[in-house]
Amino acid sequence: MGSKKISWWVIVLIFIALIIGFFAGNFLSGRSFARKLFLNPGNKIDVILNIINEEYVDNVEMKSLTENAIPKIIGELDPHSSYIPAGELGRINENMEGHFAGVGIESFVYRDTLIIIGMAPGGPAQQAGLLPGDRIVTVNDTLFAGKSFSQDKILNALRGEIGTTVKIGILRKRMEQIQNYSIVRNYIPLTTVKAAYQVETGIGLIKIFDKFSHTTYDEFIKAIAELLNRGCKSFIIDLRMNSGGSFDAAVNICNEFMPKGRTIVYTEGKSFPRENATANGLGTLQNNQIVILMDQVSASASEIVAGAIQDNDRGLIIGRRSFGKGLVQNQIELSDGSAFRLTIARYYTPSGRNIQRKYTMGNADEYNQDWVNRFSNGEEFDEKNVAVDTTLLYHTLSGREVYGGGGITPDIFVPLDTSELTSYYINLETKNIFHQFSCEYADVHRDKLSEFKTYERMLEYLKTQPILYEIVNFATERKVKQRTSLINISANYILNTTYAHILQNFFGEEVFFIIYMNRDKDIKKAVEILRKNEASPEAVAGMKYR
Repeated sequence: MGSKKISWWVIVLIFIALIIGFFAGNFLSGRSFARKLFLNPGNKIDVILNIINEEYVDNVEMKSLTENAIPKIIGELDPHSSYIPAGELGRINENMEGHFAGVGIESFVYRDTLIIIGMAPGGPAQQAGLLPGDRIVTVNDTLFAGKSFSQDKILNALRGEIGTTVKIGILRKRMEQIQNYSIVRNYIPLTTVKAAYQVETGIGLIKIFDKFSHTTYDEFIKAIAELLNRGCKSFIIDLRMNSGGSFDAAVNICNEFMPKGRTIVYTEGKSFPRENATANGLGTLQNNQIVILMDQVSASASEIVAGAIQDNDRGLIIGRRSFGKGLVQNQIELSDGSAFRLTIARYYTPSGRNIQRKYTMGNADEYNQDWVNRFSNGEEFDEKNVAVDTTLLYHTLSGREVYGGGGITPDIFVPLDTSELTSYYINLETKNIFHQFSCEYADVHRDKLSEFKTYERMLEYLKTQPILYEIVNFATERKVKQRTSLINISANYILNTTYAHILQNFFGEEVFFIIYMNRDKDIKKAVEILRKNEASPEAVAGMKYR
């Protein structure tokens, strides 16, 4: 009997021990590896990443984890500080430097084939004898035609180190055999001055499109010289759809219009003391009339130019309120081929205003939505809807009122013209119908169109052809539904855009812009102002547009 009692208690004690062990084990399992790490100031991220790499339960691709984390960290600072992965840095640097090493073609993918629609004047492709309309079917004996491929892929194959050779297989109209060309790559300019032409007698227009690169100032000086030689005395600088870029290019362009000693812009940041950019008095256009065209995309370097011209009463700003970017970034390159752009200062126009739109650290969505809201609020169509912060009041040299925050408000507002814009036209644009049709039309009619030695004569001929009927049928075959009422509203707009694309195939990009913008209301308003001599320094100083 006694031995049975002892056995029972032994069982009970073992059971209790097991229960205590179970709970103790669970408790200790969460704490058995716990430790406190002492951090140096600022090394928390490194410590956490090292621990993840060494102790996480599964293998982690640390490079991928880091690459995903860095953009989020930098993006928390402000809307314009950014991370540039190694694979993208080369392309971005090419855009800023204003050139790349390649063969110098402008092309378009149509029906799974890359078609040449233009070439850099004097570039390797033109010197080798390639022609607009040629189809590139092979690059270094690799087939690129007749199958799905990205245009970027073949363009990357055509690029390479300067002085190296690329073999290109060309199929030309009425040729049965592929003809091979060995072309030596050379520097190809990426121009930003897309057009420089005389709008009417004495008035020249310079279109600086998309960005300011390190070559923009040199391109600008060349364009000005050509227009002066043609007798131009007044100038329209079109900065619409230009998101900015090179700070120095913007300052140098402003210098051409300013008398000595005038402030162009100044910058200041926590670690960067105030630095002034001042006109040196050597500018060649100090007394010429000047109008700047701006829109809702014009930003950064574009706004530096507009702010300097406006604050110095040097000319007039026409169009719509600009984007509102008043931050300066410095690009810092890393040894793995990546880089990041860090905001290091704010820039201020001569009157002292910073035109940066408001932002909250870490809330890029709200910042981007604010820009979108301009359209929904109707500010692009009615000046009364422009939400100016009147508490940020500044004055130009002559005392005209201007405002900081939210971009540059134009001296003369011109509403966005949508009178001929319909959903049908937008469909043609978004489905690339204009480009496709113009390539095919140019190819089919190349013999006839090649007879015209000037774009004006070719345009006269095109206006006698049933282009509208043909492009509508072309679009219908590509599943763009015909909408007769909308086509009638957009007819002139459709025709003008189509003419511009067809002419580009034969006369280049400048002619595209000349035709595309020939009915532009912003330009017409600028011409009207210049005709009346209302954009001279003396006239602007005496005006009270606001």
